[in-house]
Amino acid sequence: MNIIDIINKKRNKLELTREELEYAFNGYIKKEVKDYQMSSLLMAICINDLTDQEVFDLVDIFIKSGDTIDLSSVSGVKVDKHSTGGVGDKTTLIIAPIVASLGIKVPKMSGRGLGYTGGTIDKLESIPGFKVNLTKEEFVKELNDIGMVVCSQTDSLVPLDKEIYTLRDVTATVESIPLIAVSIMSKKIASGADKILIDIKAGKGALVKTEHDAKLLRDLMIRIGNKYNKEVNCIISNMDIPLGICVGNALEVAEAAEILDGRVKNNLYDLSLEIASNMISMGKGISIVAARDEAIEAINSKKAYNKFMEFVSYQKGDIESMVISDKKIEIAATKSGIITFIDAYKVSEVSCKLGSGRLTKDDVIDSTVGVFLNKQVGDSVQVGDIICTIYYNKVKDDFDIAKAFTIQ
Repeated sequence: MNIIDIINKKRNKLELTREELEYAFNGYIKKEVKDYQMSSLLMAICINDLTDQEVFDLVDIFIKSGDTIDLSSVSGVKVDKHSTGGVGDKTTLIIAPIVASLGIKVPKMSGRGLGYTGGTIDKLESIPGFKVNLTKEEFVKELNDIGMVVCSQTDSLVPLDKEIYTLRDVTATVESIPLIAVSIMSKKIASGADKILIDIKAGKGALVKTEHDAKLLRDLMIRIGNKYNKEVNCIISNMDIPLGICVGNALEVAEAAEILDGRVKNNLYDLSLEIASNMISMGKGISIVAARDEAIEAINSKKAYNKFMEFVSYQKGDIESMVISDKKIEIAATKSGIITFIDAYKVSEVSCKLGSGRLTKDDVIDSTVGVFLNKQVGDSVQVGDIICTIYYNKVKDDFDIAKAFTIQ
């Protein structure tokens, strides 16, 4: 058996055996398979897909590449959440405190930025001092102590996914439905939650572009969940326009805090309520309507905001010291009318060029930069009105972000 034959086999649209998948993927983490060889295999998978059996085998291989977390010592129902990623998606920072403030345990291991979408861990690292790396013992202790925890994958939990995730980010293989499913479900199953809610983003600013593909991904992840006796529910949400008004790491943390404090209501608020309501419904066995009422009350009473601040403090973060760049450029409307569309992908491209995302495997995130949307879809604007603000450090040319706005 050798890696060239395995690449050729998948390139020719043939099904790989469990042994061939183990040879390739375990060989990669052992450094026996090279970056360029795994990149070729990932591209072949991206083009030709995987069968269900290949997916099931690969999920198991990923899980067995490291340790799993046993949450049996944590009382109550544990409900995990995952999003497939989108522009301005900081829902984890909002829904986890809402759900945890209502007595449901939220164990959450998150990732870094993938492609042009921001990662929850990158956002949390914009908070000075925030500790994203926790041991399994620290993970379980925090879940017991405050009812929620959000951290990066431990080195021992699905290490294979961490390596493949980083490579996919810079090889144009992030949009493969089977690879997305394997990455998400291996981490979710290994993390030990009882129930899993997955928010599948579909649209221009998402890894999944169409509702049809979103449904394929939903059905595949539910089938994987069934194999492991895990209750998996999915919602499909629109990602044609940015989620919320901020794109960029520190900016997005600030927006999440404002929503939890009841100061901002927009499409991000609406989606966060929908996700939280589904998780509360799963955790308490109540209707979505009743769960939504509880979620709204958690925000209005400040219970959710206080839980967020407790969480940040527990993981050693100092949110008062968070920095947003003081260098900014205001972009004005060049015509009058109604904003009918804001292209999430174009906004994310600008934010990524500023330094908020990764263009290469070794790029360092600049948490202080990003885009603030002064105007939203449906707003009326006049020539000269500020439609967005660019926060930058080193890069300040070639934004061309006005093209993201359709004004009619």
